[in-house]
Formats: sequence, C-alpha cells, structure tokens
Amino acid sequence: MNHSMSLSQRADALEAKMAQELDYVVVKSRLHALADGETGPAPSPGALLKARPGARLLMGDDPRLPAMPEKPTLMDFFKLRFGPSMHLLQSARHAVTAGLPEKMVLACLLHDIAVVGFIRGDHGYWGAQLVEPYVDEEVAWAIRAHQVLRFYADESVGYAYPQSYVAWFGEDYRPDPYVDAEYKRLRNHKWYMSGRMITVHDIYSFDPDLKVELEEFTDVIGRHFRQPAEGLGFDNSPVAHMWRSIIRPSKYL
Repeated sequence: MNHSMSLSQRADALEAKMAQELDYVVVKSRLHALADGETGPAPSPGALLKARPGARLLMGDDPRLPAMPEKPTLMDFFKLRFGPSMHLLQSARHAVTAGLPEKMVLACLLHDIAVVGFIRGDHGYWGAQLVEPYVDEEVAWAIRAHQVLRFYADESVGYAYPQSYVAWFGEDYRPDPYVDAEYKRLRNHKWYMSGRMITVHDIYSFDPDLKVELEEFTDVIGRHFRQPAEGLGFDNSPVAHMWRSIIRPSKYL
C-alpha cells in the first residue's frame, strides 16, 4: 500500500480491496443450515450467481479469515482458526500444577479443540478423531472418554456432577441411553482414570482473570504431538480432510 496516502485514502483503498476479495458467494453447508433450523432445499448455485454477476462460488481461502501457512502446525490452528482457547490453556496449566504426565497435559490442552474449532455436539468424539493419528493412543482415548465421563460423578477423585450443567440443561436432564451404556464400558477400561483426569482438570480450571500463554506448552506439543511435515490437512492421514475443513470452512466443494 502506498505510504504517502492519507489515513482516509488508505481506509478507502482497504475497503475497495476487501470488496474485491469478497466478490465470492459463500454457501452454508447443510450442517450450518440445520443448526439455524433451515431444512429447505439448498440454494441453487445458478440462481446465486445470476443475482451476483461476475461473482464466483468460493473454492479457495476465505479472505475474511486469517491466512494459514502452507504447512500449518497445531500452534497455527490455535492462533488462526480456533476460537478463544483460554479454558484449554488453563486446563493444561492445571494438569501441570497437579503433576500429571506430559501426555496427559497434552490431553487436557486438546480435550475441547472440537468445541473451539469444529463442532460442539459429541465434541469429545470429534476431538479424539482429529488428533488420533498424531498422539499416543491413550491421549486420544482419554479425549474421547471425557465426553461421557463429564456427566458422572466420581467421589474417589473429588469429581461431582457440575452444578453448571444443572443450570444449563435443567435438573431433570439425564444423559441419553447410549451415553449411559458407554459409561458402563469406560468404567472398566484400563485407561479410565486418564479420561477421568480430563474431567477433573476441566470443570474447575477456568478463571477469567488468569492468563496462560500457548507458548508454555511448546515443548509438550513438540514431544507428544506428531506434527506432519506436510502440515495438518495435507499429510493424507485419515483425518486430513477434517483439518482442511477447518482451514477452509466455507469451501463450496
């Protein structure tokens, strides 16, 4: 940009540039539409483009989002795609303070990445699937298990059913039958306590006044997260497409 331009001229130039970059039609995926209560037919591409002469359906990077590196790392996703992650950072710090092994610190750091980066419902399952190729099997198992264990108290470690759930879901809420069935299976698993530790360091960790930096966990991530050389989303793993969807959430096809 020309630095001799006035502040007003720079603002006008930036606005024009953004308008040009946004000359794309962004179409919601079916899941987005359903989340808004929309069950009708998907918009016709032809009709959309007819209403916007010269526009195209978005197939590349979304100019409204921060640009991702060519070979994105887990840290890049935290900084450029995941929503506010202080709860995860505090959970990991809480696990460090309690003396948990590093791989369980990583599990606490990653346990809600589906919530902050992908989808909320059944987020433990989605989060475990996202990281499964890159972490120890026990870490992925624990992340998946916390989805269910959070709804069940365990007095042996001081974990009570969260009072916040009573406020959010009502006193009469009961987990679905598949959740109950899964809980019974998890209770007898050799890694039960690993999943339970996530719930222990999840519910009681958040403090709006406590700031934790992601860089505190650079070494833990480096030692226990197998970052693909090609970048997350481009390593041909079974979940690469999920990471690409986070990179380009509005891609038409």
